[in-house]
Amino acid sequence: MELKISSQSHAHYVIVAVRGEIDLYTAPQLRSEFVHALDNGARRLIVDMSRVEFCDSTGISVLLSAMKRSREKGGDLILVAPNPAVTKILEVTGLDAVFSVHESIDALSAAAGSNTAG
Repeated sequence: MELKISSQSHAHYVIVAVRGEIDLYTAPQLRSEFVHALDNGARRLIVDMSRVEFCDSTGISVLLSAMKRSREKGGDLILVAPNPAVTKILEVTGLDAVFSVHESIDALSAAAGSNTAG
């Protein structure tokens, strides 16, 4: 399946909406999107995963790599609304304790107060 990515840039963060499957074939496209965002000044990556149907180990690796690069810039990578299958992968691998995961963009905004960029 094809991967569709759209991004909304803000002052120091980017919301990256991902749709489709993140796997060996599509992960490079997502990696490029993250690198581009971080190279253009974003520190925090907010990844809307509400429409991600599948994510394999290659996809998880891309997310971990982007989180590391973001943290090196004083930011973070936050996963928003992963579906039950992706949530299960995060739980089984213990990565639900590594990634910051929120139910929705609204829940993230509420957790951060009025400043989503943090």
